[in-house]
Amino acid sequence: MDLTKLLSTYGYLALFIGTFLEGETILILAGFAAFNGHLSLPLCILAAFAGSFAGDQTAFYIGRYNKKFLETRLKKWECRIEKVHRLLEKHQVLVLVSFRFFYGFRNITPFAVGTTNVSPLRFFCLNGIGACIWAMCFGVGGYYLGDVLERFLQHAKWWVAGGLFGVLTAVWLFKTIRTRLRTPRC
Repeated sequence: MDLTKLLSTYGYLALFIGTFLEGETILILAGFAAFNGHLSLPLCILAAFAGSFAGDQTAFYIGRYNKKFLETRLKKWECRIEKVHRLLEKHQVLVLVSFRFFYGFRNITPFAVGTTNVSPLRFFCLNGIGACIWAMCFGVGGYYLGDVLERFLQHAKWWVAGGLFGVLTAVWLFKTIRTRLRTPRC
């Protein structure tokens, strides 16, 4: 089975699962695949919206009905959970709509919100708005990144593109590893 067939058969399901669990990278890649004609951009955005929305709703309810799990198992998140709680006190609507855009808080926020007095209906509505905005931004961003990348690659040698990719990957890995090795600060 070739890559095009795999993408068209399982691409939307993979996108749904990927955005249910995490998100940005797989959505940007799906936008790139849509630019190349392997997927439909509107369906990519829909699948990403559904996956992100469902994942965060699930995390919210885990936080709501399983607080002991968060308290005992996720001690490493304690500092970030406290920070989310402080942000919610000051800017609840903004936090609930935009948390997907902040690295380090994207995964923890719905769990943390579930431990607060934010109503399930309020979270449902604001989570839906946020998931929609996020899916459109990153889906369209990936699509236009595909255009820019294609134009760049038409004029550059593959070794330049490969070198640039290697340098960017090394910088990203260095920053990711360094961030994870640091102790969380409140």
